[in-house]
Parts: sequence; C-alpha cells; structure tokens
Amino acid sequence: MASYSIKDLENLTGIKAHTIRMWEKRYELVEPRRTETNIRCYTDEDLKKLLNVSILNRHGIKISKLAHLSNEELGEKIIQLTRKHSDFDSQIESLVVSMIELDEEKYEKILTTAIIRFGFEDTIFNILYPFFEKVGLLWQAGTINPAQEHFISNLIKQKLMVAIDSISLNKYKGSKTFLLFLPEWELHELGLLVYYYFIKKKGHKVVYLGQAVPENDLFKVADVVRPDVYITSFTSSAEKGKILSLLEDLSDYAKDNQIFVGGLQLKELNFKLPSNVKVLPSAKIFKEEIEDISLKS
Repeated sequence: MASYSIKDLENLTGIKAHTIRMWEKRYELVEPRRTETNIRCYTDEDLKKLLNVSILNRHGIKISKLAHLSNEELGEKIIQLTRKHSDFDSQIESLVVSMIELDEEKYEKILTTAIIRFGFEDTIFNILYPFFEKVGLLWQAGTINPAQEHFISNLIKQKLMVAIDSISLNKYKGSKTFLLFLPEWELHELGLLVYYYFIKKKGHKVVYLGQAVPENDLFKVADVVRPDVYITSFTSSAEKGKILSLLEDLSDYAKDNQIFVGGLQLKELNFKLPSNVKVLPSAKIFKEEIEDISLKS
C-alpha cells in the first residue's frame, strides 16, 4: 500500500491542501493516519476517493452531496460523466484511478467511450499521451508501484499494437525508413508506440527495436537497415552525462540523418544538443514533424 503526504494529494488531485483539511474536518471525507510526529499520511483509497471527488466537484456537484456517496457510487458517477463530457482532464484522472485500483473493466469503459466519441487519434493526443506523462511523473515520484504501472501500460500497449497492426503499409516513392529504439536503461515504451502509429499511418517504414537496446546493437542494426530518421525517448531518471553521451555517439554515427528525442527527462536537462537532434515536447509536435517530412518526400 502506498503512503501519500497531503502535498502529494494536492499535486495529484489538484485540490489545495487547506481544502483537503477542511473537507476532512467538515465532512469526514477521508481519515488520514498520523505519523509519530503527527504528520498526516494517506492511503491509495484516500487518493482514489479524492480524485473522484475532484472530478465530480469540478463538474458542479456539491461537496456536501459527494461526501455522503460510497466509493462505488462515486465510481459510477465518474463513468456517467465521462460518457457525457469532453473534459479531457477528467478522463485522464479517471484512468489514473483505474490504474491505482487495477480495474480493467473501468479502464475499458473510459477508453472505449473516449475512442467512440473523439476518435482514436484525438484520444491519443488529448487523453493517452498526457496520461503517459502523468504516469511517468508518478513513477519518478514513487507514488505508484511497478505493478500498477505495468498493469495499465500493458493494457494500453495492447490497444496501440492492435491499432498499428490494422494499418496497411502503403509505401510511396520518397517514403522514409524510421528506426525507433529506447536506450538500454529505458523500459517505458508507450510514447514510442504512439510515434510508431503515426509514422506507419503516413506510409513510412518503421524498424521498431523497443525497450532496452544496447548502443552497440543499435549501430549494428543501423548498419543493415540504413534508416533516414532515428527516434528515441527518455522517461526514466538517468545521469545527464549518460544521456548526452548516447546522443553525441548517435549524432556522430548518423551525421546526415535527423534524430528525434522525446520523454520527460529532456525537459529537465539543460544542455546543448547536437545539431541533428531535435526534442519532441508533445505528440502533436511529433505529428507535425511527420507531416512535414511526408510533404518533403
């Protein structure tokens, strides 16, 4: 069972700490445990309840009414809400709850409803990709455990692989070859699979190596397939020098090729990148880059 401080809850739910304390006192919404030094600490159940309450309260349901609902009733109202509204933040928070609860049925309802209402691509842009980033932050902060992250990652991976497999490869004259890989310390591949989907949809060839690729093996594959574009991503914490060393080695090897790099770590590391390396701050920016490459092909 995870343990959260009141500051953790504020960051995860968007509810101010003083509001959480007020709701505790006035409505007995959650009952925190206390450490030996009298500091509040909260459980997974407290986090789930406050996430649900936050979503519903933001949509106009008074806290005085929400305080009397059971966890099951709160969950059902969330499902009803996600069917009616296009509030992407609510969809993302609902996915966080399904991950914490390890609830595949809830996950399927949320995601299937979103895909039907918004289409697969808009669901990726506005719900799944921001959700990946939130999961990455939760992972780094230690507020979710490996089982929860693996549970939701594998479910979403299945959806993405089905979507990728359903695309017929329509290569055209001038189409490019993309080599997608993660460095040997990196296991978070959902963002890379999103890139795979958009590249293939645009008619380009993808050589997908996936997780934890040693640098020497990467260059051996590159010698064979001769890619036009390289794409990687950094989500897990790694030393600045380690990341820069890989990018410099890759830049030297692929002097005449474009290298795209995504992931949370690039936002935290301030160093000068090689000239042929470009950071991808979001899935939307990546889609624009692919469309630009396709137009020039």
